[in-house]
Amino acid sequence: MKKILFSLLILVSVSSFSQNKNYKVAIVAFYNLENFYDTLDDPKIDDEEFLPTGPRNYNGKIYWDKVGKLASVIKQIGTDDDKIPCPDGPAFLGVAEVENENVLTDLVNHPSIKNRNYQIVHYDSKDRRGVDVGFLYNPKYFKVLDSRPLFVQLPGGSKNAYYTRDVLWVKGLLDGELIHIYVNHWPSRLGGEERSAPGRAAAAMVSKKHIDSIARVEGEQKVIVMGDLNDDPISPSLTKVLKCKSSISEMKPGALYNPWVKMYENGIGTLAYQDAWGLFDQIIIGNKWLDKNQEGFFYMKQQIFNRQFMTENIGKYKGYPMRTWDGLTYRGGYSDHFPTYLVMVKKVN
Repeated sequence: MKKILFSLLILVSVSSFSQNKNYKVAIVAFYNLENFYDTLDDPKIDDEEFLPTGPRNYNGKIYWDKVGKLASVIKQIGTDDDKIPCPDGPAFLGVAEVENENVLTDLVNHPSIKNRNYQIVHYDSKDRRGVDVGFLYNPKYFKVLDSRPLFVQLPGGSKNAYYTRDVLWVKGLLDGELIHIYVNHWPSRLGGEERSAPGRAAAAMVSKKHIDSIARVEGEQKVIVMGDLNDDPISPSLTKVLKCKSSISEMKPGALYNPWVKMYENGIGTLAYQDAWGLFDQIIIGNKWLDKNQEGFFYMKQQIFNRQFMTENIGKYKGYPMRTWDGLTYRGGYSDHFPTYLVMVKKVN
C-alpha cells in the first residue's frame, strides 16, 4: 500500500472487533437528490416544470440554494461517527434524480466539498423526465476502470411501456481492490404498487443478469447494488428477483445480502408518505464483503443519515425528510429522501 494515513481510508482502532487492531475505513453512500435540474431548457426532455417560465418559477437563486444544501449533506455523510472517524466522507456515492452532468459538476465544485476533488461518471438515459443516476468518487481512494449504462427494457402493460432510468455499472479499484457497483433508480409506484411492480422487477433483473454474467467468466466478485429502488427490502423485486438474504447465516457464494430488512421492520425508513415510512434507498452487497478474516474490505454496518437539520420540525410533515418542494412551492429543504451509507473496514498490519 502506497499510503496508509489517508483522511478517509484512515487508520483507526475499532473496539467492536478486537483490541489492538487497526483498520482502514471506507464510506459507501447513496443519495436521491430530488429533482436536481438546472434552469436551462433541454428540448430532448420534459423539463418545462423546472424552468424560470414554468409553474414552479424555478430560477438561479433557487438552483444555487439547492446546490449548497445538497453539498452540505454530502460533506457530513459518514464523518460524525465517534468510533470511526472519516473526515473525507464517502469514498464514492451513487446519486439519483439528476438532470445532467452539468448539475453534478456544479455540485462537486461547491466550496464545501470542492477540496475532495470528486469526479463524475454519468450517462444520459431516455427517461422521459430527463433524470438519470450518477456516480461521484474521490480519486484518492477509488479508481474507475470501466463504466457503462445498462438499458432497462420495461415490459409492455406494466404501467406504460415508456423509458426509465438506465442502471449505471461502474468497475473500479477501492484502495486497490476490484469491485463492481450498480447504481439504480427503479420505476416509481405511480399508478399503483402492484401495477407498477413488473417495471421494478425488470430493472432488478438487469443488475442480476450482469452480476451473474461477470461471475461466469471471472468468478464471484465484490458487488454493490445501490439506489432508490421504489420498493422496500421485503418487496418481491428484492427477495425474488435479486434473491437478497436478510440473514448472514443464510448467505452462500454468489448471494446478495440486504442489511436494511430489520430497520424497515422496526419502522425506520428513508422517506415517508401518509404517515408511513418506506425504505427505498438501499445499498445491497455481495457475499464476498462478509468475511471478516479477509485481507480486503469487509462490511461493518449500515446507517441512514437523517440528521435533525434535514428533518421537518413543524406542520403536517413533521419528522419527514425536509423536501425541496411542497407541491409547486419552494420549501427550501434538502431532499425528500434521507441518504444511506455502509461502513466498510479493512485490517491493517
